[in-house]
Amino acid sequence: MNPTPIQVIATVVFAVAVIHTFVVKIFQDKAHHQPAGSMLYHLYHFLGEVECVFGLWAGVFIVLYTLTDSFHGAVEYLESLNFTEPAFVFVIMCMAGTRPIIMLAEKIIVVISKLLPLGQKKAFYITALIIGPLLGSFITEPAAMTVTAIILLNTFFCKEMTQKFKYATLGLLFVNVSIGGTLSHFAAPPVLMVASTWGWGFGHMVVNFGYKAAISVIIGTVITAQIFSKELQGSLDMDGKGDGKPDPKIWKYVLHIIFLALVVKTAHHTVFFMGLFIFFLGFTTITETYQDKIKLRESLLVGFFLAGLVTLGKYQSWWLQPVLTSLGDFTLYIGATGLTAITDNAALTYLGTTVEGLTEMAKYSLVAGAVTGGGLTVIANAPNPAGYGILKDSFGEGGISPLGLLAGAIAPTILAMICFQLLPGL
Repeated sequence: MNPTPIQVIATVVFAVAVIHTFVVKIFQDKAHHQPAGSMLYHLYHFLGEVECVFGLWAGVFIVLYTLTDSFHGAVEYLESLNFTEPAFVFVIMCMAGTRPIIMLAEKIIVVISKLLPLGQKKAFYITALIIGPLLGSFITEPAAMTVTAIILLNTFFCKEMTQKFKYATLGLLFVNVSIGGTLSHFAAPPVLMVASTWGWGFGHMVVNFGYKAAISVIIGTVITAQIFSKELQGSLDMDGKGDGKPDPKIWKYVLHIIFLALVVKTAHHTVFFMGLFIFFLGFTTITETYQDKIKLRESLLVGFFLAGLVTLGKYQSWWLQPVLTSLGDFTLYIGATGLTAITDNAALTYLGTTVEGLTEMAKYSLVAGAVTGGGLTVIANAPNPAGYGILKDSFGEGGISPLGLLAGAIAPTILAMICFQLLPGL
C-alpha cells in the first residue's frame, strides 16, 4: 500500500509526538532556567507537559494538512473523526474524582482489606490495587484509574516513599487497569472497539479474558507488596481527612453514583452525557460544603491528550494494517503488545475490525496483546494520562520518567502475557 502525502505527514508528526513524550524532562529543565512567570517559562512548561504533547502536535498536523490540501479539507477531516472517547474520559474523570466517590471507594477498600491477615498498610495497598482496577470492568477503566490513583496519592504517594516503590506501583497500576477492564465487553476501550463487530458478550469476555486478567492482577499485586514489605509496614494513615469538611450524607453518595452510572450508560452519546455533566456541575456547586475542587484542569488536559491521539491515529492504518495481517497468532500477540506501547491500544484493535478473514485465535491474540501492553507507556491506554496527571507531582520536579514507567511496568506486563498465553479458555 502506497501512502498518500497526508498519511506520510501524519505518521511523521505522530513519530515526533512519541519522541516528544520521552524528552519532556528537557523542556521542564529549561523552564527552571527561565525567569518565573516569563513567556519562555510558561512555554517550556507547556512543552514539558506530557498531557499537552499529542494535542500540540495534532494542531501542527492540522496546519500542515491545510497547507498540503486546503482549510476546507482539514475541517472535513476533523469532522469525520469521533471525539466521543476524549469527551467521555474528561467527564468521567471529573465525576470519579469527586470527594464522595473517593471516600466511598476508600471505605469499601478499608472494609475488604480488614479481611486480609496482613498489616493494615499492606492489606490496604493490595486491596486498592486489586479491587480498584477490576472495578474498571463495571465503572469503566478511566473511572477506575481516577479513583485508584487518587486513593494511592492520598495514602502512599504523598509519603516519603522511595522512587523505586513509586515507579513499581505506577507500572503495576497501569497494567492492572489495562487488563482489569476485560471482565466485561463495554468498559475497556480496546475491547469496546471490537465487541459489537465480533459478537463478544459478557460471557465470552469472562471466560476468555476476565478470569485470566484477575489472576494476573492478584498475583502481580501480592508479589509487588511482598517485595516492598518494609515500605508497607505499619498502620494506615490517610491524608485529607482533617480538612474540616463534613462527611457527605448517604443521599449525596447515592446521587453521585446515579450520575456516574448514567454517564457510563450513555458513554456513546456525547450530547446526553455532556448534558448530564452540566447538571452534575450544578449539583456539586449546591453541595460545595461536601465537595473538593472539581479536577477540571487535569481532566481537560487528559481529554486534550486523547483528542490529539484520535486526530493523529486515523492515518496510521497504512502501515499498521499490513503489519497485523502478516503476523502469525503468537507473533501477533507479541507484536500487539509491543505496538501498543507506541500507539493507543483501542486504535490498534479497531484496525483489527477492518481486516477481513481474521481467525478467532488471531482476534484473541490481537486484543490480548493490546490490553497486556497497555501499561508500558502513557499513550498505550486511554486511562493512563488520567493516572499520570494525578500522580506526576509526587515524583518531584522532573515528573514521571517514561523510562521509569516502562521499567516499573515490565514485570507485571510479562506476568500478564504468561497468564493470557498459557491459561486456557474455560
